[in-house]
Amino acid sequence: MSKLTRDDLYSLEKYAEVRKDFRAKVLEHKKHRKVHLGAHATLYFEDQLTMQYQVQEMLRIEKIFEAAGIEEELEAYNPLIPDGCNWKATFMMEYGDAEQRKVELAKLGGIEDKVWVQVEGFDRSYGIANEDLDRTDETTGKTSAVHFMRFELTPEMAAAVKGGAAVNMGVEHPSYTETLAPIPDDIRDCLAGDLD
Repeated sequence: MSKLTRDDLYSLEKYAEVRKDFRAKVLEHKKHRKVHLGAHATLYFEDQLTMQYQVQEMLRIEKIFEAAGIEEELEAYNPLIPDGCNWKATFMMEYGDAEQRKVELAKLGGIEDKVWVQVEGFDRSYGIANEDLDRTDETTGKTSAVHFMRFELTPEMAAAVKGGAAVNMGVEHPSYTETLAPIPDDIRDCLAGDLD
């Protein structure tokens, strides 16, 4: 999957014109890229379209139109686009109540290293998390509610997914364990499109 360039982006003026329709398209696309792992954990699988939306929104909010600023946004978000041999996801621990979230995140240190995907017939592949910076406080053990992950797949795993093999996903932390086995076919088929 190719990385975004300035040529892939709308100007601020054009984005203002197309934003409503573009946003609707992206939200529909994201429905097939979201995996709930229990009541409080979700994997949002990213791709070129989801990252284009993020970049466009950041440019709009920050009113960035200069080349250097646009390049900074591209450098920040392009690493979240799959490379053809992996899946990249935003992992979120979601608690509606702020106090409950604070208490739960204090128990979930290291959870980002316990999230996995498994292609039928193969071993689990654990997410490589937060390559940009550590998001668990080593002193308190409190983790962030958001983590960025990369799940590497072998060529054989990728071929199996593209051939229709079931995909399971889960998290196995002492304070939060959930498994979705298998993920729905529409999500598997969408994620298969991220693989070479």
